[in-house]
Amino acid sequence: MRTAHKPRSEMIAETRAKLIAAARRAFATVGYANASMDDFTAEAGLTRGALYHHFGDKKGLFEAVVAQIDTEMCERLNKISSRAKTRWQGFLDENIGYVEMALDPEIQRIVLRDGPAVLGDPALWPNANNCISSLTRNLAALKEEGVVRDMDPDAMARLISGASLYAAQWVANSDDPAATSIKAVKAFRALMEGLLVDGKADA
Repeated sequence: MRTAHKPRSEMIAETRAKLIAAARRAFATVGYANASMDDFTAEAGLTRGALYHHFGDKKGLFEAVVAQIDTEMCERLNKISSRAKTRWQGFLDENIGYVEMALDPEIQRIVLRDGPAVLGDPALWPNANNCISSLTRNLAALKEEGVVRDMDPDAMARLISGASLYAAQWVANSDDPAATSIKAVKAFRALMEGLLVDGKADA
């Protein structure tokens, strides 16, 4: 009896997924510096050669893990904003949601602490431009609706992005993330509400 072979593309995808899953667990548990390539290739039932073939090196695999988590974060934030009754409330909730995600241990360690140390400035990461574009579109629409003040949407998008990232990193690197998150969210909310034409949003 012949065994049906999986298509090559499916096998490649499975191998990549196994390596990313094993590496993600290791990076979340012991951090990038202490994560051993031999440990997570063994856990995935693969060799170092497979890792090098698909990702180049440990840093390349880390980039893939960060990209996967980043995609999941975007999906979570989209759900948050879609539940809001107004565009402004959705915009505010989504940005505050990003800051609050710094309390998630996996996001905290991989994206906000090890991420900048390994991959450099998050403002230069591949997905950064997508985030800025999304913020800019929302601000342009809110400006058109007369909800926020007359300002350059692109410039304001970059300032908001920088503030939310810095706030999230502050929380992630704090000795008491929960307490720091409360302070950061309160201040960030006040900062955001300063954009409103009348200083307050409609209920």
